[in-house]
Amino acid sequence: MKKLLPLLLGILLFLVGCNDDTANVQAYSGKNLKIGVIGETPEFGGEKVSFETITFDDLKNNTKKISDDLDAILIMKESLAEADDDQYVTTYNTLKIPIFFMQSTKLHVPFVNEGVDYDEFPEVQSSNYASGFLFIGSDEEYKDQTWRYELKDNEESKSNIQEVFTKIFNTIESISS
Repeated sequence: MKKLLPLLLGILLFLVGCNDDTANVQAYSGKNLKIGVIGETPEFGGEKVSFETITFDDLKNNTKKISDDLDAILIMKESLAEADDDQYVTTYNTLKIPIFFMQSTKLHVPFVNEGVDYDEFPEVQSSNYASGFLFIGSDEEYKDQTWRYELKDNEESKSNIQEVFTKIFNTIESISS
C-alpha cells in the first residue's frame, strides 16, 4: 500500500497537469470565415477560420474590397488607440462587414463617433472583452447593430477567451449568411 500511494499521486498530478483549459469549450464549427486582423493575430481561429493581417491604411483605402473579400475585421487591443483616430469613423460606417474592437471596455463608442477620444472616454463596462459594430443605416437614417461579449466570471483564462471568440465567429456567420 505504501508503494502504491506515491504512484497514484504521481498519476493524479500528471493528469491534472495535462488538463487542457479549452477542453470543454466547443470550437467554432460553422462555415469557413476569412477575418481581417489589425494587430497581433489571435490564436483562437481553429480549422474553419483564417486570419489575414491588414493595416489601417488598407482598411481606409480599400474599404469596398475588404468588405467584399472578408467576413469581418478584428482590431486587437494593441491597436485600439490608433483605431480611435477620427479619420477612420467614415470607414467604420462604410464597411459592409462587422468590425470587432477586442478588449475595449469602452465598447464601440469612441471608434465610431468623431471627436470622442478613446483615452478620455469613460470605461463603460469593465467586464467587456469585445465589442462589435456594423452600420446598417443609410445617408438619411443612422442605424447600427452592436454586440458585446464578456468573459465568463470576468476571468481571463484561455477557455473563456476561446468561448468569446467562438461567439464572435458565430455572430459573423449569422450576419454573412
